[in-house]
Amino acid sequence: MQTHPKLIIRRTSWSNPVGRDLRAAQQSELDARYGHGEHEPGEPPTAADMAVFLIAYERATGQPLGCGGLRQLDSKTAEVKRVYVLPYARGSGVASSILLALEAEAHEAGITLVMAEAGSAQPDGKMFYEAAGYREVPNFGPYQEVDESVCYAKPIMAPVRVHAVAS
Repeated sequence: MQTHPKLIIRRTSWSNPVGRDLRAAQQSELDARYGHGEHEPGEPPTAADMAVFLIAYERATGQPLGCGGLRQLDSKTAEVKRVYVLPYARGSGVASSILLALEAEAHEAGITLVMAEAGSAQPDGKMFYEAAGYREVPNFGPYQEVDESVCYAKPIMAPVRVHAVAS
């Protein structure tokens, strides 16, 4: 992927062991932030409802640095799920590159609106989505009755010229 000269972003299956490890690290971090493991409203994502899952690797070493996916909500809408970057790689553009790649995948699939959510213990997530052009919207789906959730949306209209490499 060409969004970041030091990265290769690969499209992979939800069950990929590297992706599973990155998601487990994310959940562990969120458990610590929230002080408990019950911080996700609704059903957790599964292989059956994830339209795409990406892993970002450092080009020079092949080291996995982060991941992210899209959960299909309907024929034109998807939700960003499990964007995570290892702590030592944060601030280097990895998350932004993953999000751009997800938006490109969404566009290619005919998705016209991408949604996202960040909880009260994720101020960095809120800033991330806002900096990426996402706008706050009323809480949707499983977040509707969750005061601690802030939801975002971004129309995907123009082609985004990045693509994940098939694994």
